[in-house]
Amino acid sequence: MSMHSTYDMLRHLADSWGLLAMLAVFLVLTAWPFRPGMRERNEEAATMIFKDENDG
Repeated sequence: MSMHSTYDMLRHLADSWGLLAMLAVFLVLTAWPFRPGMRERNEEAATMIFKDENDG
């Protein structure tokens, strides 16, 4: 397989399915923290820097 045909194959893949795959990954990673049941864990992570080490 020559360099030119590899480039053409990868370009075709990116034009057809690559953008769709990247969009799907972006949407999943963006929505992941907002899934049900994660509010308590997210609030704990958000306020972690304000806790004293003796607070427990």
